[in-house]
Amino acid sequence: MSTFDPTHHLPDDLLERIRERAAVHDRENTFPQHDLDELREAGYLSILVPSELGGAGLGLEQAAILQQRLATASPATALSINMHLVWTGVAKVFSDRGVPGLEFVQRGAVAGEVYAFGISEGGNDLVLFGSDTDAAPRSDGGYSFTGTKIFTSLAPVWTQLGLHGLDTASDDAPKLVFAFIDRTDAVVTRDDWDTLGMRGTQSRTTRLSDAIAKPEHVVRRIDPGPNPDPIVFGIFSVFELLLASVYTGIARRALELAVQTAQKRTSKKSGKTYSQDPDIRWRVADMALAYDALPPQIATLARDVDERADHGPRWFTLLSGVKHRAVVMAKHVVDEAMLVAGGGSYFSSNELSRLYRDVLAGMFHPSDPESAHSTAASAWLGPLDG
Repeated sequence: MSTFDPTHHLPDDLLERIRERAAVHDRENTFPQHDLDELREAGYLSILVPSELGGAGLGLEQAAILQQRLATASPATALSINMHLVWTGVAKVFSDRGVPGLEFVQRGAVAGEVYAFGISEGGNDLVLFGSDTDAAPRSDGGYSFTGTKIFTSLAPVWTQLGLHGLDTASDDAPKLVFAFIDRTDAVVTRDDWDTLGMRGTQSRTTRLSDAIAKPEHVVRRIDPGPNPDPIVFGIFSVFELLLASVYTGIARRALELAVQTAQKRTSKKSGKTYSQDPDIRWRVADMALAYDALPPQIATLARDVDERADHGPRWFTLLSGVKHRAVVMAKHVVDEAMLVAGGGSYFSSNELSRLYRDVLAGMFHPSDPESAHSTAASAWLGPLDG
């Protein structure tokens, strides 16, 4: 890892172009197509694919660093690309552990496929452990999916949707089915993404009406509920760590903007820049102390995934915990940055104003604060009685 150079995969000039476009996509509520085009051209969609298959051959630890860097330019772009990287990351978890079934995702990423994440459903707090989407078995071994998925990032551009549904018709039912579907007329994407922040992700609602997954794209059939299957660990580990990375990147950018502003603003009272004001210095130090804790935590857990460390049942506490700490930290840092920057940051044209709105989305991603605390309580106190 000592020789890893993030600028090789995300050059400074590319980041600056992405940063300039971010304000436009936020204001106009549009998808950052040019960002995706440039990232695809740079090979970013296949950073987690092994080099022998045409990818960059990076590990999750390196991808997490890159996602933090991308989020400093455009949180919405980083968050949307996250969902593609989750599936390529799960494919890497599979291949690293000798589990077959997701090689087509790795080949597809190199070929230019864009993978979206179709797991979230309105009111389904079981998340990975259950689904309200019907997965109907077909005679050829494939499945047809009918239901509604929410928060489908990359909605205007994805070519393959990785999703789950519940099979209640087979002899061994119920089974949770994880599969990938093509974009066809059986998939309707609603133009309903008009949100406070993360507007560029265009995470629209997706309606499925007998959307077909080919037999070779049916990845897993598992029992509903908590399950040790690699698909559950793969999704949970990559999803949580890359989410933590995006929000940690937001914090980094907010800290940088606060420092820049403090060094430029001058106090009429003292005649000195605000960087010499003891209260401002305390705020910036508080931000830095909070931020500095997260990158090494993310790196350590991502390296453990890459190196197949065995944390047993503690994995879920560790992963949900680092995601929760990252979003809490990021929100705190952005709050403080707004105060350091002063009233100018309240204007919608100010980058900090956008970061302030974007960072709020972190609390709504799994694991939410309630789930993270419940997982930690069970790990330390044991399960609830009865």
